Amino acid sequence: MGRFSLARATALKPEPAPAAPKAPEAAKPAVAPPPSPKAEPKAAPPRNKQLDIRLKLHARLIEELDLSKLDKLGEHELRREVMRLTADFARGERMALNTGELEELGASIYDEMVGLGPIEPLLKDDTINDILINGPHQVYIERRGELELTPVTFRDNDHLLRIVNRIVAGVGRRIDESQPMVDARLPDGSRVNAAIAPVAIDGAAVSIRKFSKKPLTLEKLVEVGAMPEPVAQFLFGAVRARVSTVISGGTGSGKTTLLNALSAAISEGERLITIEDAAELQLQQPHVVRMETRPPNIEGKGEIRQRELVKNALRMRPDRVILGEVRSEEAFDMLQAMNTGHEGSMATIHSNNPREAISRLEQMVAMGGLSLSPEAVRAQIASAVGLVIQATRLADGKRKITYVTEIVGMEGNVVQMQDIFTFNRTHTDADGAVHGEFRASGLRPRSLDEMLRRGISYDAAHFDPSKVLGVA
Repeated sequence: MGRFSLARATALKPEPAPAAPKAPEAAKPAVAPPPSPKAEPKAAPPRNKQLDIRLKLHARLIEELDLSKLDKLGEHELRREVMRLTADFARGERMALNTGELEELGASIYDEMVGLGPIEPLLKDDTINDILINGPHQVYIERRGELELTPVTFRDNDHLLRIVNRIVAGVGRRIDESQPMVDARLPDGSRVNAAIAPVAIDGAAVSIRKFSKKPLTLEKLVEVGAMPEPVAQFLFGAVRARVSTVISGGTGSGKTTLLNALSAAISEGERLITIEDAAELQLQQPHVVRMETRPPNIEGKGEIRQRELVKNALRMRPDRVILGEVRSEEAFDMLQAMNTGHEGSMATIHSNNPREAISRLEQMVAMGGLSLSPEAVRAQIASAVGLVIQATRLADGKRKITYVTEIVGMEGNVVQMQDIFTFNRTHTDADGAVHGEFRASGLRPRSLDEMLRRGISYDAAHFDPSKVLGVA
């Protein structure tokens, strides 16, 4: 795990205040006291000369290029034109640049014109999972579960705001003082959240959750240790057998990645409808209808919420409805869908364990203002949801499937649940890596009977609690 650097921590300590001057002695009134020390002005962030050069060149290119023709130029032609004008600029400014430096400058200018400026190289780096922008002069990334401060900066907050507006405009949304927070997405499906003044005090705050251009498969998740192969086989069979599934987990735990991977088990002959706040699912079937919520316009009208989309989706002859994330009163409509011929529907939810996921579903149904007793809501949940899969991001940054839990019905007023597989943490080594083992609880899941009825075989020996299914 990353640790604080002592040198950096020391550098961040404030300088001691200068000692106050001594008062003049009474015996020497003719001597004037020394002037009081003046407070040092707050140091401005260091100027980035390379950034200044890029912005100056960018402004000149905008003047010289015929903007009406930009959309007609292909990427190759536009990049070549930018490189030509960059070389002319470098010669005019008498900049001593070698070929590599000239190409790098031209590429950065191209990114500034048609891409996302300084963060474009971070978006192209497949090893980066998250890009976290805290104002114009601080950009962090998450790589392999650890945060790193990058040298990437923006010229000022206006420069950062131009990039933010370019992102949100691409998906027909807006961000301004009247609506200072927005969810959006990039063309590659990466999810973006941005907040600006007045809610963001130190400049625009932007969080980008990147997604792999090639969705991870269950095989890959097994390979990286997220779950052992017997667990992956069971989950594949359950989804194939149309067991309705809720994927639970915290922020960054891998819920969407797991949902994408499990979707490979769905037959290509089924019609899927996905509903999301910001479209990011990458399902692997040919027959997918994607729907996305819409925020209110500048007059506060025209909002389309997830609940309305779920209701509409049920009129579109879906085989399965898939919610990117259940957040509010649409939970009731999702349960209704699972109970009315749309078995095998799937959703994700923010919670810390399977029992809490069920409690949160109950709370969300109550948000709809329906006159249903708690017992009736729990009965709906118990009859609709078959499995709860808990995804967890461990302290060392690794992501694991920590619970596969089955809902087996009601006993009195309580939803009955039983763990099928669990990941048990055993110890943390000196490097901060978390170790543990996957085991079965020993209970035979009811969903196994549905799998067998549909001709999906599974080795029941994997439910033996004395066997370690995998070690991580």
